[in-house]
Amino acid sequence: MAVTVEVIGYTYRPCGPFPCDKDRSCGLTECFEKLTLQYAFPALEKALAEKYGDKVDVKLTPLDKEIPKYVVDLVREGHPPLPIILVNGKLVPVGTVSVPKISEFIDAVL
Repeated sequence: MAVTVEVIGYTYRPCGPFPCDKDRSCGLTECFEKLTLQYAFPALEKALAEKYGDKVDVKLTPLDKEIPKYVVDLVREGHPPLPIILVNGKLVPVGTVSVPKISEFIDAVL
């Protein structure tokens, strides 16, 4: 069974609510101090592929040019922080690009 992880946000905005820390609590090193989703997403995609192989499909939905209706609906209903993280289409309370946090929800599905 494949799990889909969708990251929704602005590519040139922060990848989470806090700046990078020296401990790399998000589990990513390639994007350290670059602070934007543009760099964090490929690092996340690579980290999840290394951890889960083909069991996880990672998708980026950028909001830079347009905001899809389902994203507008998600924001109206739950006011999630950016970036928004969906696992198999369901909003999960993560609000940051973080391998450990996102992995908790992937593991629950697998």
